[in-house]
Amino acid sequence: MAADLEQLKRRFPLLDYLRRTHWTGRCAGASEEFLGVCPLHCETKPSFYVNARKNLFYCHGCGRGGDLIRFVELSQGLSFRQSVAYLQQQISSAEPSAVLETAAAFYRLQLHRHSEAVQYLQQRGLHRPTVIEELGIGYAPGGNLHHHLAAQGYGFDLLLCAGLINHQGRDAFCRRVIFPCREQGQIVNLYGRSIGAAFPHRLLPRSKGGLFAWASVRHFPAVILVEGLFDLAVLWQAGFRNTTCAIGAHLTPAQMAQLGGQPDRSVYIAFDHDENQAGQMASHQLARHLQGAGIAAYIVPLPHGHDPNSYFSAGATAADFTACLEQAQQP
Repeated sequence: MAADLEQLKRRFPLLDYLRRTHWTGRCAGASEEFLGVCPLHCETKPSFYVNARKNLFYCHGCGRGGDLIRFVELSQGLSFRQSVAYLQQQISSAEPSAVLETAAAFYRLQLHRHSEAVQYLQQRGLHRPTVIEELGIGYAPGGNLHHHLAAQGYGFDLLLCAGLINHQGRDAFCRRVIFPCREQGQIVNLYGRSIGAAFPHRLLPRSKGGLFAWASVRHFPAVILVEGLFDLAVLWQAGFRNTTCAIGAHLTPAQMAQLGGQPDRSVYIAFDHDENQAGQMASHQLARHLQGAGIAAYIVPLPHGHDPNSYFSAGATAADFTACLEQAQQP
C-alpha cells in the first residue's frame, strides 16, 4: 500500500496538480521552492510554500501542510481513501498524454548523451540548439525506456496501449531521433526517424494529429507546407517560421480543415523533387485538392533531386530558398 501511494505521488507531482487548479507561484530563493497565495484560506500576502523536490507544501498563514494527498483532503473535503481514489481517477483521465510527455522528456535527456544522435542532427544540417529545444527533439537509443517508465509507476498494459513497447516489452523506438507531435498543447504521437538501417519513418500506432506546430503557424497568411520534419526543422532554423508539416504527402481531412481555417490563406507546397517524380505528382495532386477547397496553392520549384532539408544541407541559404518561393506557381 505504501509503495502504491509513493508511485501515485511520483506520477502526479504536487506542483503539477496545483498548476492544474490554476495556482500560480513564483520561485522563492531555492530553485525548487515556490511561493504563492494559499488556496486553502483567504489571504492577500503569499504565505503558501511548495517544495517541488520533496513534493510537500506548507502555509505559514493557516499552519497547514503535507503532501499531495493531504492537500486534496483539505481542499476537496475528502477522506484519505476518497482522496486517493480521486487522484487515481485524475491520473487515469490524463494517462495517455502523461505517459507520452514522460517518454518525450526522457528522450530529450538522451539526445546529448549519445554522440551518434548529435552527429546525425549535424549531418542533416540541424545545429541551432534553440530550434532543437523548441521542437522538443530527443533520441531513443532503445532498450531503456520501458525500465524508466516502469520505475515511474506506468504499467505494462498502458505502455503497450500507447504503442511505446511491444508485446515482449521491447521499446518501440530504437536508434531513432524523436519529434513529439502536439495538438492543443498535448502530445498525441511521437515520430521517430531512424539513424541506422531500419525503415526511416515510424509513428506510434495512434492518430498523428493535426499539422505539426500548427499553434505557432496558424496565424500566418502564407504557409509553407513540407513533407518531413527535418524539412521543417531546417526551414525554421533559416527563419521560415511559417512552415508546417503533415508528416507525409497526404493530408487528413482535419489537416485540410486547418489550412482552410483562415480566409485568403496561401499555401506554398515544398515537397521532395524526386527522380521518380513521386514528390512532384503528390504536390500537383495536393495543390489541385486545395484549390478545389478554395485555398490558394503554389508549388515551390526546388532543384532536381532535393527536398528542403537536402537543399540546405547542400549549402543553400535563406536567400536561395526565398528565390524558390518567388518562383512558385499554381498548377
